[in-house]
Amino acid sequence: MRLASGVWVAAYLARLRVYDIPAFVVRKGDETAGAVLVKLNTLDGQAKAFQRSFDLMTGDRKWMVLSEGPERDVDQSVGKQVSFDSDLWVIEVEDRHGRHLLDEPGLE
Repeated sequence: MRLASGVWVAAYLARLRVYDIPAFVVRKGDETAGAVLVKLNTLDGQAKAFQRSFDLMTGDRKWMVLSEGPERDVDQSVGKQVSFDSDLWVIEVEDRHGRHLLDEPGLE
């Protein structure tokens, strides 16, 4: 059973606050079934966007890099995803060390 998107986003933001990692909901999606995209801004002009992917062979859900490079290019990629999916959540994480916590247990 999957968590509702709004609940997952709230839990993720709370976990980031514990580590003093700033994060913001840039775009609010559907509360129950919206997909979530996480943009990591390293505050040096570079960024990465992550999306969850489902592995049909194993059944695992993993965070995969959708786009990375100059922040403006990543923003364009995020914008394309938003244009395809009106239910999409976009969270921006700002951390000079590149921490996003998506690889932590419980956030798969």
